[in-house]
Amino acid sequence: MPSDQYQTLGASFGIVLAISALFSLAIIVFAIIIYWKIFSKAGYSGAMGLLMFVPIANIIALCILAFGNWPVLQELNALRQRVGGAPQFPQNPQNPQYPQNPQYPQYR
Repeated sequence: MPSDQYQTLGASFGIVLAISALFSLAIIVFAIIIYWKIFSKAGYSGAMGLLMFVPIANIIALCILAFGNWPVLQELNALRQRVGGAPQFPQNPQNPQYPQNPQYPQYR
């Protein structure tokens, strides 16, 4: 093979490697954002989402999410106790939301 073909092959391999690296970096950044949001919405520090990239810590972090008592739910329960329990809804509303014989429009 002439040296021009080697240079072309090396350049194309470099381009494929660079595109793959950028794509992998984008996926990693997207995963960090996702894990950060999940832990934030559960009431934990968003930085705890970075534990998902540590091999043993990711299993522990998932167990905390799955089986732990989330701080958001603890706060909600405390507020409900302060107000006087869960909201009470009437058992038999006067105007039912779903009537027995609804009138649907006729399309032809």
